[in-house]
Parts: sequence; structure tokens; C-alpha cells
Amino acid sequence: MGNQNRKLLFLIALPRSGNTLFTSIINQNPEIACTANSVTLEIMKNLFLVKTTDTFKNFPDYKSLDNVLDNVYNLYYKDWPQRIIIDRGPALTSANPGNFELMQRHFKPGFKCIVLLRDLMEVFASYMKWYTENPDSFVNKFGFSDEEKLLALMNKNGAIVKEIRSIQNAYNYPNMCHFIKYNDTVVGKNMHTIRTIVKKETNNYIVPKSIREKYEHIKI
Repeated sequence: MGNQNRKLLFLIALPRSGNTLFTSIINQNPEIACTANSVTLEIMKNLFLVKTTDTFKNFPDYKSLDNVLDNVYNLYYKDWPQRIIIDRGPALTSANPGNFELMQRHFKPGFKCIVLLRDLMEVFASYMKWYTENPDSFVNKFGFSDEEKLLALMNKNGAIVKEIRSIQNAYNYPNMCHFIKYNDTVVGKNMHTIRTIVKKETNNYIVPKSIREKYEHIKI
């Protein structure tokens, strides 16, 4: 990256699994920047997809486009003062090519991943608590029943499914991943706020049986 001493890590985690708490703690160190949901992997993907366009195929200069892909992270974080960047995104998804293949091919210094683990049913219950207590939640636009809302959250292009695929692949690369498991029970009224006093909070919301039967086999 622009700063030769700078290191890149990725934060891989399901929504509602402690991202806000982790970020608020880590960012107290002035040498570390843990980002919100990042656009960098989308930039990489969209640049790669240029190779499928008619314009590129008319003049297929792979070397020049690969030079751009090689430097996405150098350029994106060029003006960030922190020495360590923790970029939040599903970097280990793998699918001909996925994020993992693109990063291996184009980010030559190499990278590590921090993986937050939380049971998927707990994530669903956390969402239910949040969207019930916050009527303006975007999830409430997906339908009237819990089943409709949770099924919509599990669409194949959504954040939950992408993170599940990334986490599952992370187990194949234990040497480049550090796994952390804790309960995300410190969220306040809104989705991305935390209390000044951290304490355990009971969640009495029960995931519908139809959702459990459909997704309970997915282990995180």
C-alpha cells in the first residue's frame, strides 16, 4: 500500500454479530482504522468485470487493467494516516473468481482476516428484536410477518449470505484467519450504537419454526 509499513486486514462477520463493538474498541488505537461496510471489494469486482465488456474485448489490454486492480487498495487508502487498516467486507467468498481469488491475484503484500462468529439463529433473533423495537427499520419494508422479513434478509445477494460464504471458506485457511466468538448483546436503540456500559441483555425473541428448519443447519 502507499505506506510501505501499512498492513491490511479484513473484518468478516455476519450483521448483528458484534461489528460495532469490535470497531469501537479497535478504533481507540490511533494507528488502526477499522472501517464500516467497505466498497473496496465492490470496486475490485467491478473493475474485473470490465474484462467482460465489448469495449475491452475490442482492445484486450489485460496488463494495463491488472495494474489498476493491483493498486486499488494503495490508492483507496493512500491518504489514511493509520498504519493498520481493517477493511470490513466478505473477502473470502470464492466463486470463479470471487473476492478471495481477486485479492490473492492482485494484492501482492498479502492480507489477514479477523472473523467474528455468531450462531445464525442468534443473528435472526437479534434482527427480530431490533426491527420490532424500531418501526423505521429497513427490514420492516420486506413484509408483515417475521418469516417474510427473515427470508428477505437471506436473499443470495444480501450481506448475510455473502458473509456466511466468506466465513465458511475462512475455515479452509486457518493460518490467515483469527476467529473471535462473543455475544452481540450491547446494541442500544439503533442498529449501530453501543452503550457506555457493556452488559449482557436478554433476547426473548423466538425465531419462527419455518426459518429454523430452513437455515438451522448452517453452522458458523
